Amino acid sequence: MLVEGLIAVAAAGGGAIVQAAGTDAWAGIRLGVARLLGRGEPGREHAELERLDQTRTELESAGNGVEAERVQTVLVTRWQTRLEMLLEQLPDEERQQVAAELQALVQQAQAPVQSTHNDFNHATFTDSQVLGSGTQNNTINR
Repeated sequence: MLVEGLIAVAAAGGGAIVQAAGTDAWAGIRLGVARLLGRGEPGREHAELERLDQTRTELESAGNGVEAERVQTVLVTRWQTRLEMLLEQLPDEERQQVAAELQALVQQAQAPVQSTHNDFNHATFTDSQVLGSGTQNNTINR
């Protein structure tokens, strides 16, 4: 049986997976979760990637409103359960390491998204230079 702290990490992990689907953080979260659950076995990792893709598809299909909330709840619970099962089957030392890796993924999913947007007015492009005026907004995903 898992201690409360590990259950909380698994719950946060399930929430992070669902929260990240459809965002800029998705690619990193998707690969990290597949790596954790796959435990170094390429076939298992591939199966987890397919499950994660299915999660994203289900979320996108649910749209908005009450149905979307229901689907999100179901998916968070599903991923929490998978993560709890993983943590339960690991030896104590490895369990703590995986829990730390999972917590890092949760933090990655919760980090503010940063992106770059360039808006050029009356600009002239020559080779790799831009001549003209405009604004540049930078946002970075950490």
